[in-house]
Amino acid sequence: MAPDIGRRLRRGATSGAVVAAAVAALAASQAPEAIQPTTDSAGGDRAVGTGEGTPPSGEGSATGDSPYYTELPPLNTPPKQPGVPGTGTGPLVVTGPAEAGIPATVLSAYKRAEQSVRSTAPGCNLPWQLLAGIGKVESGQASGGRVDANGTTFRPILGPALNGVGFANISDTDDGAYDGDRVHDRAVGPMQFIPSTWATWGQDANGDGKKDPNNIYDAAQAAGLYLCANDRNLALKADLDRAILSYNRSTEYLNTVLSWFEYYKRGTHQVPDGTGVLPVDRSDNRRPGGLPGTTPTSSVPVSPSPTSPAPKPGSQDPKPGTPGTTKPPTVPTEPTPVPKPPVTSPADKVAALAVAGNRQLTTITDSDFTGVPRAAALDASGKPVARVNVRFEIVGATDTRFAGGKTVVTATTTSSGIASSPALRAGEKAGTFTIRATVVGRTLGAAEFAVSVTERQADTLVRVGEAPLSAATGTAFAQELQVKATDKGALAPGVLVTAEIVSSKTDPKPATEGPTFKDASSRTAAFTTATDGTLTLKAGDLLAGDKVETYFLKLTAPGGGTLFVELKVTAPAPTPDPDPTQEPSEPGTPEASPSPSASPSPSSSPSPSATTPTASPSATESKA
Repeated sequence: MAPDIGRRLRRGATSGAVVAAAVAALAASQAPEAIQPTTDSAGGDRAVGTGEGTPPSGEGSATGDSPYYTELPPLNTPPKQPGVPGTGTGPLVVTGPAEAGIPATVLSAYKRAEQSVRSTAPGCNLPWQLLAGIGKVESGQASGGRVDANGTTFRPILGPALNGVGFANISDTDDGAYDGDRVHDRAVGPMQFIPSTWATWGQDANGDGKKDPNNIYDAAQAAGLYLCANDRNLALKADLDRAILSYNRSTEYLNTVLSWFEYYKRGTHQVPDGTGVLPVDRSDNRRPGGLPGTTPTSSVPVSPSPTSPAPKPGSQDPKPGTPGTTKPPTVPTEPTPVPKPPVTSPADKVAALAVAGNRQLTTITDSDFTGVPRAAALDASGKPVARVNVRFEIVGATDTRFAGGKTVVTATTTSSGIASSPALRAGEKAGTFTIRATVVGRTLGAAEFAVSVTERQADTLVRVGEAPLSAATGTAFAQELQVKATDKGALAPGVLVTAEIVSSKTDPKPATEGPTFKDASSRTAAFTTATDGTLTLKAGDLLAGDKVETYFLKLTAPGGGTLFVELKVTAPAPTPDPDPTQEPSEPGTPEASPSPSASPSPSSSPSPSATTPTASPSATESKA
C-alpha cells in the first residue's frame, strides 16, 4: 500500500469549476448523477466548493494521488445496442456516442477481471463498469486502447514524478523497475498504480508469467482486488465510495469516476483498439505534453511543431523545388491502428475440464485427507492447457475446509495442465458432499469429486483391570474405570464412545433408576478416547443412586466395539448398637484404676483384725 500522504494535492481551480458546472448540468439532465460521498468515518474529502480535498489520515492510495483526467461523460445517455448491451457479446461494432466506446481489448480485460474477482470474492459484487470508469479517468482507457495482442501498452504510461512539487512526495520504492525513476515513484500503467502498491496487489491475469502494471489484463484484475479489499461490498453506496476514495483521495475524483461508472452502466459498445477517445483535461490543469520536467499521463507522443517561418500575409506559397525556398517540414502522425482479433487467454483455449485424480476422497472426522482434488484443463485436441485458473468449491452440508478454513479456492494449472486444490481437513461432522471444479471466466462443465467423512471407529473395547465397582446407596463409586479402544488391533484415539446405564446385560434396556453420571445428571453420556486410545471414568464420576440392585454400564463405539461393566449398588453398612453392660462414665471423669499401693502383696495375708470381715459363702447366697 502507498504510504500515508499527509498533505493536500494541488488541484486546478479551473478544472474544479468545470467539474462543478458539469455536475450541476448532469443532475438536471438524463445523464448519471454525480453522487457526493457519504460523510462517515471512512475518510475522504470533505471540501466544499473548491474541488480540493483533505486526505484522510492513516490511509494511502493506489495511485499516490497523482493527477487524473477530469472530463465528464456527455449529457446524452448512450443508447443500448441490440446484442451488445454492455455485455461484450456479438460482433465488434462502432456505434453510439464516441465516448461510450471502449477499446475491445480493454473492455475484455475489465470483464475478465470482474469474473475472476467474483469467483474469489463473491461478496464484493465488483462490476466491470467501475473498472471502466476508473480506467477512463486514470488513463483514457489505456490511451484509447493502444495495446498489443497481449494487452500491454505500446509505450509505458507514466504519471509525473511524485516529488512533492504539486503532488505527493514518494521516494523511489522499485529502483526504477516499473517507472524508470530511481529518485521518486510515478504512477504506472493504464490503472496508474504506484510501484509500492503494485508490489502488493500486482497480478498475472493474462498468464504470461509476468505481473506487468502496463498490461491492461494484469492491471484491471489488480484494481478489482484492491477495490474489494477490507471485505468491501461494492453494492453498498458507502463501501463503493470508500473503495474509489482509496484509489485516489479526492471528492472531485470520486464524482468523476461515479459519473463515468453510471454512464457505462447505461450502455456502451466496443471500438477497435487504438480508436478510443482521448481525454484532455487533467486535475492539475495540464494538457498532454505537461510542463517542463513532468511526464503527462499519456503514452501518445506529442508531434513537434514546424520550425520554418510562417509566410507573410498575402504572399503566395513558393512552389516546391524553387531555389531559395524551404520545403515545409513533415509532421509525423501516428499510424492508424489495424483492428485485431480479441486476445485469447489460456482459459479461452480450454474445451473441457476433467478429473485428473482423487475422484473419490475419504477420511475420518477431525483428520487430514491423504489426497486432494486434481483437475486437468484440456483443449479441443485433448492437449493440456497451462496457466488456467481453476476454482474449487466445497458444495454440501459439511465442516470440511481447505487450508486456511476456506470453502472456495483458486489454483492455476501447471505445464501439464493439472490444477490441484490446497490440502483438505475434515471437521467433526460425518457425511458426504461434493467438491466442484470450474474454469474461472468460463461456463464449461464442472469436474466433480465425491467426498465422504466417517466417524472414527473402534471394533473392540476392553476394560483395564478387574476390580469390582460397587457403592452404597446415596454415595459415589470410589473406584476408577479405564477402558482401552482399538480398531483392527491398533489404538483408536478420538473415538466417540456412548455410555449408558442399563438394568440387564442380557436384555440391555435403559435403566429408569439407579446410578447416574455426576456431570450429566443422566444415565446416558458420551466420551471421547484420548490420544492413547483410552477412556477413563474417575472416582466420583458415577453416583450410586438410592436403590439396592446390580446394574451395568454399557459402552458402545462406532465400528462395533461394545463392553458391559457391572455396577453393584449395596445397602449402607448398619450402625453398631452400644454395649448395655457397660456403664458410661461421667463426662470428663477418667475411669478409676486401683493404686499400686492399695494392691495386696502376694506374700501377705489378711489380718484377722481387718476392718472389713471376709464374707462366707453362706452369707453371700443369703444376701443375694
